[in-house]
Amino acid sequence: MKSLAQEIKGLWNARALLVVMTVRDLKARHAGSAFGMVWLYAQPLLTVAAYFLVFDIVFKLRLGEGAPTRAVGAYLIVGLVPWLAFSDAVGRGMMSLIDAGALLQKNPMPPALFPTRAVLSSAVVFVPLIAILVPLYAPLHGFAPALVLLLPLLAIAVLTWCLLAYALAILAAALRDVTQVVTFVLGVGIFLSPVLFPPSMFPAGTAWVLWLNPMTPTILGVQGILLAGDAPGAGVWLAMLSWLSALAVVLDRLIARSREQLIDWL
Repeated sequence: MKSLAQEIKGLWNARALLVVMTVRDLKARHAGSAFGMVWLYAQPLLTVAAYFLVFDIVFKLRLGEGAPTRAVGAYLIVGLVPWLAFSDAVGRGMMSLIDAGALLQKNPMPPALFPTRAVLSSAVVFVPLIAILVPLYAPLHGFAPALVLLLPLLAIAVLTWCLLAYALAILAAALRDVTQVVTFVLGVGIFLSPVLFPPSMFPAGTAWVLWLNPMTPTILGVQGILLAGDAPGAGVWLAMLSWLSALAVVLDRLIARSREQLIDWL
């Protein structure tokens, strides 16, 4: 893990620059618009509102008895916001090194700055949206103490996104086809997660496929906390830490193998 440790050290030494870059990235995302940062939050909110309107108000769909809530819209929102955060962070992080190719060729900057900046800017947008859900759902279980576990849960999730985004950014720099494949996977990945339906509604014997999705434990944890006030089980924490550890090992190997060639690929 020496290569990854060196990247983390370089990232820590450049933490002030990382903050500046993240702020600039957020400003660039709404540059030239009259409403500024409002659009950063309006777009995901409108997406969530559309799902709620269709499933809860128009069709009034209901889940089965084994679901944490019967209302499809209320269930879907809790999983959809973290999924949108993940998709935005990983998608933008994957393209970060390619977009910064000219800058990296001229300046000896830690490459990790760019995927990390992309993930952090996405987290700045979506984590507050998850926080907004707390007072909306907490009355369902009387503001259960398990709500405080959202903080470590989301912290581990964001770290996982950083590792995954950096790994994909290196792969995308080496082979541009990766961007097309990952974009497709992010598009259909929501159907292989517990966002739309609880795991109990998946066909028997196939629910294990959900755990191939790195967002499954995070979504299950958020759903359990917000919908039922339950602390995530050991399986959720173990799965999240397993994904974090596996990605750290993979990223360490990718950094070591690409160190001499990365700039040429860009």
